[in-house]
Amino acid sequence: MDWLTFPWTDDINAHIDALTDPVDCIVLGRRLAEGFIPTWAAGPEGEDQASIDKMNNTPKVVITRTLTESPWENAVVGDDLAATVNHLKARPGGDMIAYGGGTLVASLITEGLLDELHLFVNPTAIGAGMPVFGDLGRYQRLRLVTARPFDCGITALHFEPKRA
Repeated sequence: MDWLTFPWTDDINAHIDALTDPVDCIVLGRRLAEGFIPTWAAGPEGEDQASIDKMNNTPKVVITRTLTESPWENAVVGDDLAATVNHLKARPGGDMIAYGGGTLVASLITEGLLDELHLFVNPTAIGAGMPVFGDLGRYQRLRLVTARPFDCGITALHFEPKRA
């Protein structure tokens, strides 16, 4: 992950805060959760306390076929992606955000479960690694809502799925 652009600048931090402020549920794949949850619980260096508290205090749902119970505080597990996400969408409350590795994101796209996709493009050509979306099985049409470059060089692309 040494190719990621850091340090982030105030403009991208404000953008991330605006995305996460209305969130009251975080959805993660198991592999990402294994690093994400303990990292935030430890209070990562360079993060402000408000962001640390938001990430730690927001309930999490970890999508997994390998765990039957959560080893993490403030997190539950679900094994059926579509049923779990549709159940969460039907509940009253704020927004839900999914932080994903390629497997979770590809599954969310394939199942038609995304309402929005925020893709952050780092200005680095690495030439190897995991594809962003993996095997989707078919084309997934997206509509670009906004493209916003930030002072640190990252560009945020905001998409909505085109539905028939």
